[in-house]
Amino acid sequence: MTTAFRAVLAFALLAGFYVLVGLILAAAIFFDVLLLVDFHANTVKIAIVLTLAAGALVRALLMVSRRQGGEQPGVPVGREHEPVLWQTVEDLAQRVRTAPPDEIRLVAEVNAAVSEDTRWLGLKATRRRMFVGLPLLQTLTVDEMRAVLGHELGHYSGAHTRLGAPVYRGRVSLIATVQGLGNHPFIKRLFTWYTKLYLRVSQAVSRKQELEADQFAVAIGGRQAMAGALRKIHATALGWNLYVNNYLSLTGAGGARPASVFGGFHAMMSDPARQAEIAKLGEEPEEVSPYDSHPSLAERLAAIEHLTEPSHVPDPRSALTLLRDANVAVQAVEQSMWTPEALTGLRPVAWDELVAHGMYAGRNAEALHDLAVAGQRVMGAARPYLDAAFEAIARGRQAELEERLRELGWNPSETLLAGVLGQALEAVLIQLGEAKWTLSWSGPARLLFDDGEEVALSEYAAQVAANPAAVAGLRRWLGDHGMRHDYVPVQELASH
Repeated sequence: MTTAFRAVLAFALLAGFYVLVGLILAAAIFFDVLLLVDFHANTVKIAIVLTLAAGALVRALLMVSRRQGGEQPGVPVGREHEPVLWQTVEDLAQRVRTAPPDEIRLVAEVNAAVSEDTRWLGLKATRRRMFVGLPLLQTLTVDEMRAVLGHELGHYSGAHTRLGAPVYRGRVSLIATVQGLGNHPFIKRLFTWYTKLYLRVSQAVSRKQELEADQFAVAIGGRQAMAGALRKIHATALGWNLYVNNYLSLTGAGGARPASVFGGFHAMMSDPARQAEIAKLGEEPEEVSPYDSHPSLAERLAAIEHLTEPSHVPDPRSALTLLRDANVAVQAVEQSMWTPEALTGLRPVAWDELVAHGMYAGRNAEALHDLAVAGQRVMGAARPYLDAAFEAIARGRQAELEERLRELGWNPSETLLAGVLGQALEAVLIQLGEAKWTLSWSGPARLLFDDGEEVALSEYAAQVAANPAAVAGLRRWLGDHGMRHDYVPVQELASH
């Protein structure tokens, strides 16, 4: 089945979707009118079901039609800002025989993409945009970046973007419609089936177009450059996900945000242990689905191997050389990542400080607060002294302490008290200045004493939680570290 035929079929299915909606509306109107003319109980049931379903369909379509494109991501860069990048894109556009984009935007994504605003179902183009991910510029060589840009311009040359906008809106409309039919199981099954058919056809078109655009990329940069770019993009995307989940997710802790987002990413990607981890992740087989928008990496690499190798002069320099001043570009893109509230309300801090605050807030603060409150409730203390929790353990009232912890939102488990106690003891050492969460780009943050020894309290906390007689030793140990018996975690209490 050719790409053109699949595209026509996708448009036909999109038109059929609106015909299907029209049929549901017509049926609802027919049975409503029939009910007025000749009242029957069975007619009432059918009319109610169809009318409610028609109303849900109309609401879903109206919501989709009212959605605005919104502000474009990233930072726009004009020819006066990035003349080399613009010249490169314009030269490549000539090579693939297409008009260059009207706008280039640098974005904080491991991706490059193009879009095209269109009218009349893609027959008329109004504005072209190219999005270039800053992590790609950090990772790729000039050769590889030229191949990637050639791939994206190939989408213009092949008129892929003309079809992309209406097809994408069709996907949004169908998915929104299905989500809006939660209380109408039969109608929902009908539209779910139709949506799956539409997605299978339209995504097959997208996958074919990606392979066609790869041909433009190879014609510009060669097989080695494009294959290298694809492998690096795959690995960089895996690294970015690790970075976002393990590091950027700490943003907001202690009212802070990282002062250098891309600097931290570069540091993590340069770490040998992380490189080995990402390489291992990259070797895992990819899951493929008929609903994927892109072919698998293996399929693209195999297709590239069968393309003709062009003659060209290699350029192994970093792709950052396409920018006038990489530092300025990095700062601008990082600014675009934050909301105005984050820019004004969160302090930019070094990664060491952010990790220390973030780990404490995520792992220790709640445990310290809740253990003190649970101890207060069990012992009937005047204030939430942490020592009240120790006293409850010393008197063999662990079950009551765990019950209070569950009331405070902790999930029941066999190790509940030991886990909370361990995290609370870590918090005490941090509050007393005896230990600190330490940044590691190789793996999880580590809680270290001042002398560099790692804090390992899990086994000790488990022993104390199980043995009331061990509380006396715990009190002596904490006293040696400077904790008073009347210690109250005031800072944590104030935040709840």
